[in-house]
Amino acid sequence: MIGAHGMKLAAQLFGTTLGRKYLMALSGAGLFGFTVVHMLGNLQLFLGPESLNRYAQFLQSNKELLWPARLGLLSMVAIHLWSAIKLTAENKAARPVQYIGDPNPVAATFASRTMLMSGLIVAAFAIYHILHFTVQVPEINFVSVDFKTFHVAEGAQKGFHDVYRMMVTGFQNPFVSGFYILAVGLLCLHLSHGLSALFQTLGLRNHAWWPLIQRFGIVASLLLFLGYITVPVAVLSGLVTATTGCDCCK
Repeated sequence: MIGAHGMKLAAQLFGTTLGRKYLMALSGAGLFGFTVVHMLGNLQLFLGPESLNRYAQFLQSNKELLWPARLGLLSMVAIHLWSAIKLTAENKAARPVQYIGDPNPVAATFASRTMLMSGLIVAAFAIYHILHFTVQVPEINFVSVDFKTFHVAEGAQKGFHDVYRMMVTGFQNPFVSGFYILAVGLLCLHLSHGLSALFQTLGLRNHAWWPLIQRFGIVASLLLFLGYITVPVAVLSGLVTATTGCDCCK
């Protein structure tokens, strides 16, 4: 049972503006960690079918780890979006009349001004991405095949779902890859401001460290963007195919 102290803490987190800022920052930190791990998993595509399918088999074979991770991830997404929407509404309510001109020369960046919109678009893409590659709904993959029929024909993963072939086949559609690249771009734009805002919310901002923190947000976002888009770009360019793996592994 949750004690009185736990109930009080929950009330402070969910019921106050400062608490919602902490919720958004901490959930954002968790989601950033997930994007890094997920990217590293995706990049195993370049190690060939066996490596990627072995990684996928490990995840699928450990349901006691996979499902808590999925539920935790969904909870962080829900908390992050809820906090962002509530804080945006509060900010608008506190400033009902828009300023004329630009009274603040330290103008908000494009990334900071579009945080909510980019976050909602990325959330919409995440839903599609889950339906596409996790639930594997045939009607939305736009390649006229059912990914559930893909199974490894030989080797250690024989009979297991062929995740390598699924990813390559899925990204062969230029519209799917284009949507993926756009969403990743918006996600990284979101992160370029969100990472520095996270440090500020947690009280880690100071004049000495702030320029370095801002650079970290930009560099980390750029590296994530490049890491994520290499997969669809490699598939569309023919560098990676469903039958031969990647040229670099031959």
